Parts: sequence; C-alpha cells; structure tokens
Amino acid sequence: MRGSNHNGMRQFNERTVLRAIRHAGAIPKADLARLTQLSTQTVSIIVNRLLEDGLLLKQDRIRGKIGQPSIPLSLNPDGAYSIGLQVGRRNLEVVVVDFVGQVRHSWQHAYPYPSPAEVIPKIQEGLQTMQSALGEAWSRCVGIGLSAPLALHAWGDLMGPEASEVMAAWENLDLLQRVQDMTPLPVEFAKDTTAACVAELVQGRGRDVPHFLYVFVGTFIGGGLVLDGHIVNGPRGNAGAIGSMPFAHGQPHSTRQLLELASGWQLEQSLMAAGLDPLLVGQDEIMNSAYDSHTQPWLAQAANRLALAITSAAALLDLNAVIMDGSIAPGLLQALMARTQAELTQVRSEGLHLPELLAGRVGSMARALGGALLPLHAQFFPDKDIFLKQDAGTLVT
Repeated sequence: MRGSNHNGMRQFNERTVLRAIRHAGAIPKADLARLTQLSTQTVSIIVNRLLEDGLLLKQDRIRGKIGQPSIPLSLNPDGAYSIGLQVGRRNLEVVVVDFVGQVRHSWQHAYPYPSPAEVIPKIQEGLQTMQSALGEAWSRCVGIGLSAPLALHAWGDLMGPEASEVMAAWENLDLLQRVQDMTPLPVEFAKDTTAACVAELVQGRGRDVPHFLYVFVGTFIGGGLVLDGHIVNGPRGNAGAIGSMPFAHGQPHSTRQLLELASGWQLEQSLMAAGLDPLLVGQDEIMNSAYDSHTQPWLAQAANRLALAITSAAALLDLNAVIMDGSIAPGLLQALMARTQAELTQVRSEGLHLPELLAGRVGSMARALGGALLPLHAQFFPDKDIFLKQDAGTLVT
C-alpha cells in the first residue's frame, strides 16, 4: 500500500489510499499518510477529492487523545456498485455488490444443464432485474464481472446425452461478447473457480494466507491458485485447474479426472438413481442418516482423491494452505474436509510440508461475488500499468 510523492501519479495514489482504507478500516488522515508513505498534503488533497466524488465518508471525531480530535475516513458503501454474473452448469446467478464488497441484491435461475438458448436470454433478464433493483443508483455501476467455466461445452457427456449435444454449442459461442452486446458497461471475464478464488483472497482467508491452493466443490470440482498474495492465472487463464488432474482408475492405462471422482455431480447421480432429488446435495437435509448410503461412499472416494491431489500440489508448489469452499451443503462440505484431513495422514509425504486444510469463508456465492469484485479492482485498486504504459517512448501518466 505504498504510494509515491512524485508528480504524475494521481490516479495511482488515489487507488493506494482507497486500498489502504479498504484494508485498515476507518482511519484518520495522519495514519493514512504513515500507512501509504505519502505526504500529509498529498493525502489531504486526495481525501478531499474522494469525498467530493462520494467514495469516502467522514466518521465521528475521535476525542480523548492528545492533540486535535481526528476524523476517521471510511469507504462509502454507496460510492460505487459492480455486477457479478456467474454462468454455471446448474444455475445462473447475478449479484450486485457495493463499494465495500457486500452483496446488495441477487437473482438466480436454475436449469438441469446450460443450454445457450435458455441461458443467454436469462442473462439479459437477470441484468434488467438488477438494474430495476438499483434504480437511480445504477448510474454508479462501474462494470460487470462475468465468470464461467473455461470449457462450458466440455464434460457434457457426464450430464447425459441430451445435455452433451446442447452444450456443444458453447464451444463456438463467444459468451463475453454476447454479454458485452447487452450493456454499455465494461465486461470482464474470469474462469469461475478463479473468480471464487478472488472472493476468498479479498473477502476471506486470503488476507492472512499468502500461498494457497483454492478448491471449490460444486457440480464439478475446480480450483484456483494464489502465490505471494496474488492470483496466478497462467498464460491461458487455467492455473489451478485441479478438476482436470488425472488418476489411475480401474484397468491398466485407464484414467479418470478428479472432477469425475470428487464432484457434487457423482452424489447427484446416486440420488437420482434412487429416485431422489439431486438438489439435496446443496441442502442441509443431505446429512440425515437416511442418505448415508449415498453420502458415505461419495465422501470416501472424493476425500481419497482430494488427499492425493493436495499432496501432489504441495510437492510442486510448497503451499501454506489449501482452502476449500463450495456450493454443496455446508455440513457435507465439513464432512468432506474432515475425511480429506484423515486421508492426508495416510498418504506418504516424506520430504514435503503438507499444507493446512482450511474452510473457506465466502460460501456458495463465491463465484458470482468474485466476478463482481473484478470491475471494482480494475477501477479502484492500484495498478502499476496505469503509469508504466509507454507509447512511442513516452511515459503515460
């Protein structure tokens, strides 16, 4: 959160001040100057500008200390809004997030599998619903963060023959462009599990854990990666894709991927085969003993494969922790974590530091929330590219 007192870095310094307040909470100008290493005069100018723009609020004076009473400054929750749009394999979710990252409004639409003919119109409906919910405040929306699986057309065969044929249409459909055509707001894209990882990094345990593998257990399992406190995307935006990890299975030379062995989808299929509602996977009722014949085999298989995946990741990345979250029922997620921890004690790990297994703090809305945080980050977080972009040898500031 260090700023610069050199000329020509106004926007960077403004973002540095906003980020400092976001992390520290309500803070007086004098403390803000020390934290950002900006001069008191520079901080005063920036604060006045941000107050005028409606991005900051003055809190009550702090009295009873030596010297003049100080006035803490905090972010104005209504200073800006952002939209999170999550296209998943079981549902569509749209949320409105305020300037401090809290969800103000949400809207969902469920489906058995994502058909473009159904999903695209529903995206338009969801955006219109959020615009109506915000009313005049819509003018303070800074953008839309779109999150979806990188290969939405893939693994359709796991969801049935009809799903496979319909989902194949996603391969040649530019979802980002289709959404951008619906709105004048800028639209940014991130892989769904990377977006969830962003939410955990900014709003959850990521504040305290600098190196972690993020695991999200939903219809399909997936992940994200944080090293040195930064999201690692990879050259194709697919870093942390643990769902695609292969495992030996059955006959020699036969392999299956982690998402085929440790996803909520397998438990859904077991419930459906017994004539039960697959949506139980996301409900507390799934932990009733009446469903043990379905949950216990799934937990045993999923935990075993997860333990192997975590150990492999630790061998490559020397992680502090693995943070696990998901859209499955909280009790089921806790049971999966407990079984995975037990399985980790049985895996050979000589020469490795096994990471701590931690529960995520964001929950099932992580993918949509993470998407919504992307435009806020782009607009209001420090970014060295703001003042390091060069055009024909000239420094752009």
